[in-house]
Amino acid sequence: MAPKPRAFPEIADVTETPHLTVVKHPLVQHKLTLMRERETSTAGFRRLLREISLLLAYEVTRDLPMTTRTIETPLTEMEAPALAGKKLALISILRAGNGLLDGVLELIPSARVGFVGLYRDEATLRPVQYYSKVPADLEERVVIALDPMLATGNSSVAAIDLLKEAGAGDIRFLCLLAAPEGVARMREAHPDVPIVTAALDRKLNEKGYIMPGLGDAGDRLFGTK
Repeated sequence: MAPKPRAFPEIADVTETPHLTVVKHPLVQHKLTLMRERETSTAGFRRLLREISLLLAYEVTRDLPMTTRTIETPLTEMEAPALAGKKLALISILRAGNGLLDGVLELIPSARVGFVGLYRDEATLRPVQYYSKVPADLEERVVIALDPMLATGNSSVAAIDLLKEAGAGDIRFLCLLAAPEGVARMREAHPDVPIVTAALDRKLNEKGYIMPGLGDAGDRLFGTK
């Protein structure tokens, strides 16, 4: 019997790389399916995004630097594992990044938080910056950039450019959906920044939207369309 063809042969070049991690956990995939459905309400979409971002956060923080410290349990003293270094920095790429931010903060409530404001020019698909406020000492922190959609990759690359200019060195990128074009663009511009996502979709359409995707994440999150 002949082997079944790959579902998306055009994405083989970006999937077979440590630059990208697609989280296949059943709960992640189930919640993503619910989010994709046209009939899912704004409230439901918002709740699901918070839940799925918490699950994705486990993967993006899998290899955080560790140390040990001496503690007293009710029975004895021991050397126990603990996170090393300064608190993490979470950077929300506005506006839709705020939907991921809520869930990640539930897992890492002591993290420092910053914001990068970018919007996509619909004619050129290029990013336009309108705001940036990030924590101090980024060079001493693990930085997680948050944006639900990695589409063309232009806005994501611009945001990472800003973070590196601010001193960040250890940066991870967390998104809900990615397109092959966006992954390739990020890999070209920032090969040192790993990407964690729930799904790598088929392609971009002529308007630069991810297909099959789930629509505009910001509009569905905030009920603006």
